[in-house]
Amino acid sequence: MVEKDFHHSCLTAVRVLRVSLVDELEGQVDSLVELLVCREVFTRDDREEVLCQLGPRMRVRKVLDILECKGEEAARIFLNVKSHYQYSKEADPPQSREYSKVKQKHKEVLRRRSESMLFYNTRHGEKIQFSEHYVNLLLVDGHQGLENKRHEVLTFGQKRLCLQQKSAVHEKIRPAELFLCAKAVRPVRKVLVSGVAGIGKTILVQKMLFDFGGNKDHLAFDFIIHMTFRDLNLIDKPTSLRELILRKNRHLAKELDNILANDNKLLIILDGFDEFRHYRSCDVDSFVTEPDEDAEVMEVIGSLMQGELLPNASVMLTSRPAAISYIPVGCIDRFVLIAGFSLAEVQDFFFRYFQDNTLADRMFSVVSANELMLTLCYIPAFCYIVCCILKESKDLCGGSPKTMTDIYVQYLVALLRSHTQARVETCLQDQRGGAIQQLSDTVLKLGRLAFKNLLEHQTLFYSSDQEVAALEGSSLVSAFLDKTIAEEPGFTEEVYSFAHLTIQEFFAAVYCAVTDHPLPDALERTSCPGDVSNSGHLDLFSRFLSGILSERNSSFLSRQVGICCHKEKVNAYREKIIRELRVLCESGAHILNHLHCLFEQQDPSLALDVQPKMLRVNVSDETLSQMDYNAIKYFLNLTEGKISELDLTGTGISCDTLRDIQHILGRCESLWLGENNLDMEAVQVIADVLKESENIAYLGLGWTNISDDELLVLACAIGVKKKLQELWMEGNRLSYRGLLSLSDLIPDPLKNVVAIWNDLTDREPESMQTKGSITVNFTDDASWGEWQKWVFKRCEVSSNEKLLMVLHKVCNISTHHFEAQWTKTFYSQLSQLIKSRIESCTEEDMCKKLKKFDSILDL
Repeated sequence: MVEKDFHHSCLTAVRVLRVSLVDELEGQVDSLVELLVCREVFTRDDREEVLCQLGPRMRVRKVLDILECKGEEAARIFLNVKSHYQYSKEADPPQSREYSKVKQKHKEVLRRRSESMLFYNTRHGEKIQFSEHYVNLLLVDGHQGLENKRHEVLTFGQKRLCLQQKSAVHEKIRPAELFLCAKAVRPVRKVLVSGVAGIGKTILVQKMLFDFGGNKDHLAFDFIIHMTFRDLNLIDKPTSLRELILRKNRHLAKELDNILANDNKLLIILDGFDEFRHYRSCDVDSFVTEPDEDAEVMEVIGSLMQGELLPNASVMLTSRPAAISYIPVGCIDRFVLIAGFSLAEVQDFFFRYFQDNTLADRMFSVVSANELMLTLCYIPAFCYIVCCILKESKDLCGGSPKTMTDIYVQYLVALLRSHTQARVETCLQDQRGGAIQQLSDTVLKLGRLAFKNLLEHQTLFYSSDQEVAALEGSSLVSAFLDKTIAEEPGFTEEVYSFAHLTIQEFFAAVYCAVTDHPLPDALERTSCPGDVSNSGHLDLFSRFLSGILSERNSSFLSRQVGICCHKEKVNAYREKIIRELRVLCESGAHILNHLHCLFEQQDPSLALDVQPKMLRVNVSDETLSQMDYNAIKYFLNLTEGKISELDLTGTGISCDTLRDIQHILGRCESLWLGENNLDMEAVQVIADVLKESENIAYLGLGWTNISDDELLVLACAIGVKKKLQELWMEGNRLSYRGLLSLSDLIPDPLKNVVAIWNDLTDREPESMQTKGSITVNFTDDASWGEWQKWVFKRCEVSSNEKLLMVLHKVCNISTHHFEAQWTKTFYSQLSQLIKSRIESCTEEDMCKKLKKFDSILDL
């Protein structure tokens, strides 16, 4: 009878099994309630109501009473959660009184450690309550697979917008739900949380510790152990997991054996993997299996991450995207991305920061009117920087910053004002020339520290470093550097870092701009169009450098901070921008970062001086943000006449953006929009351009997901001006019926239509068989040779992730594709490139995917 009722009604089953459920669940009711809250079956009020009951049996009864009120769906989820969690009662040993005491003591310690929030320039002794200033972060499943050539913070803006646009698809995750996943086929033990610098990874960790210490969340665990890779960097001798845990948790010593034995109730949080000096060596093949076994620190951490050590323990790892490729991702059960703030959370941050609703509203209005500042505010660290500027710069409303450099220059001056409580002008008026000299000396010392370490990819500095020692005694250092005290038996070490990666890049640029230090080699090489050695990690540094060397910012820094840029360096840099932009425009090489450098200068005369013989703008294969489009528009709006080529392939361009740059598109002779998902609305914008433009002769729409309906719209538009000569539409959803709409346009004006890799399953109309201008297979036509060079060049400079995307498109081949002579050479080159990538690839999963294509091309 019970089985029949259970099959037909979960609520009936709960009623029938009530007595046995009380007996069965009394030992795990608290954890079960936590799971029900995470699954949104119970509210926080429901949980409080349960926890107020005297004794575990009364709590179970209250749970069942609440389920009775919530209905069938709640009962179904409850039974599902119970069945997955049922093993706990049998697996968990009974807790001794001493174990419980240590458990409570540990929660009190974590609560005390996490109750204060450190803002980026908190003065010594200043405490800010975490509960009063924490703002929710947007967490979603997935991780940030970034192109190696993009600076991660610069890439973030567009990725965040994509995530917010797909909010209905990406289910938001609460911090308490990180180890709960309804879709998981196995228990979630290892979680990787990634996000760009300043996005809130460490704040998320603090939130988890704060809630666990206050008995609010994560109650499925008995203990949470928190370690930072900054601390682990100080260990230079063999150690054990036991020693690592006890370094900052001596109160656990008496019960640590029981804690480790009960490892399915243990969560270990490892924060800041990208800061680990051994992060390239954690995919170890020499494992530690016992907590007391001594080994090198990277072997202990690697064994823990890969489940060889404490296999039932839960582990959470945080990292910037740049280091993810060095994590043995095969052991990760769940990838979570921190996507920063939503607009509502930005506003919430303003209210909490200014502590005055009227003032916060006014300041938020200022930011909302400035697209650049508002975009940056989605990253919490930037949001703080913007608030700091607004607080100290009362006159900002009259002169809002236009560029990234403007914002950081104002941030520098705002913090100097805040920490010195005096303007530089006041120092001058009081004839205290030494004060301004001291300011500029400190800024330059910080700049030297930032510059040297940026070139070496270092973000952590130690008190023993020469550049850090030079800053000793300066009261301004705390304004820009975070300090951590790392304790070792017998000594302590002070570890410093800039409050945000971009602040380090800014100070490095200041140092390079105002001293006679030459530009880094990587920037000197960018004048060569074929060079691909620049990893992109100096992109933002070069933009800051350009902005600081602009006349308006160099003058502002001279007045406010007393540091001056050499006139010769300013002029030399201006000539460098003009020269390199001219070369890149004429060659068609990638140009985006140079356009940003031009934009940071905010000097129209520079763009006018470029005057290339042929204007080709290539910004392909990067998901572009609004800031990117602003830089592109700034340059092209200052130029006149025809644009020989504009390559927007694979940029994620939207209909709104197409409409925004419609006036620019009409000036193009060759316009490449392939590998963007174009809907009918976007195609209509392109059609409007074709109807009005006297210039467009070549149009690329390969792999844009267009179908016959969109092609019909384009065909009507092409017939208006009759200027289009070539139309490339590879890899779409076109049929012969759709191609028929072009028949009246061939061969005049259309000399060549490429429709290879389309849905050409219907019968070819007889009227089209004579239309030799429509290409549905490879031919020996000369245009394919140019296509081959273009595709292969893209493959060469792409990351493995991007390479796979291209291979999926161009490796859809059969024997007849090789009838054209050039195809054998092309696919042979591609095969060699894949083999070389496999040899250098360190990721097992990526190697498998590359080998699949290697086998396809091994014909």
